[in-house]
Amino acid sequence: MSTHQASDSGTVAGMGEFGLIRAVTENRRQPAATLLGPGDDAAVVAAPDGRVVATTDVLVQGVHFRLDWSTPDQVGRKAVAENFADVAAMGAVPTAVLVGLACPPDTPAKVVRELSDGLWAEAQRAGAGVVGGDMVRADQLVVSITALGDLQGREPVTRSGARPGDIVAVSGRLGWAAAGLATLGRGFRSPVAVVNAQRAPEPDYAAGPAAAIAGATSMIDVSDGLLADLGHIAEASGVGIDVRTEHLEVDRKLVDIGTALGADPMTWVLTGGEDHALVATFPSFADLPEGWRRIGAVTMADSGVTVDGEEYHGESGWEHWR
Repeated sequence: MSTHQASDSGTVAGMGEFGLIRAVTENRRQPAATLLGPGDDAAVVAAPDGRVVATTDVLVQGVHFRLDWSTPDQVGRKAVAENFADVAAMGAVPTAVLVGLACPPDTPAKVVRELSDGLWAEAQRAGAGVVGGDMVRADQLVVSITALGDLQGREPVTRSGARPGDIVAVSGRLGWAAAGLATLGRGFRSPVAVVNAQRAPEPDYAAGPAAAIAGATSMIDVSDGLLADLGHIAEASGVGIDVRTEHLEVDRKLVDIGTALGADPMTWVLTGGEDHALVATFPSFADLPEGWRRIGAVTMADSGVTVDGEEYHGESGWEHWR
């Protein structure tokens, strides 16, 4: 039996804090941007641009994930993905993550190791490193991620730059994670591609910098729902936004699931979050980067978000404490 297998057979309390830290950090590869990784009081990450994009999210077991629905590896991947999607939405390239982990002392060491594997795998997919963090005791499993990014000399793309006449475009899938959540909630585990969109989304991190280079005037990660997140752009920019449903793709898998569950798949596309697609506005003369597709337009000031020119009746997306 290997050392890793032996350690996985116990609990985090049995391994101890420093044994657990060693288990999840040793023999891991770091990118060139990591000048000093885990093991000291703090990490050192290169910032060639002179500015650092930073964001953070907290995932709580039972609220953001369930271990009877997702593997620990998938939870780790999702935790990093949703943060790096925010970095990409600023037009930046992900460089590093720091991880805060809280869990009960009887948590199996195998769970933490597999969660760590997911964290590292998603960071490597983005070309970034896991550079440090902290571990504490808690009553339930909580994963907190702080992600860093590099603007590479570009100005950040914020939510406040949209102007009337801009086009609205999206990169990535919409509605899949919401359909996956509905499927899991009904006790089903397939179709796997849709369910896995909820368990471990795979944002295209390169789409954000590509949009910035193409002249995007505003951008946001679709985490809470397309209409809800476009509402943030509309409010910050002081504009209206109209989404055209004829431009929204509804995959056949979503149609089939909607039929089986008695749900409208377009509702998932418009209001479902956690796909972590990117939505941005561009000047009307801009050439959209590869993978981006037009879905609407920026309209007159303070007219809110509409769908096919009409007010949308219903919840626009996810909101905590509601």
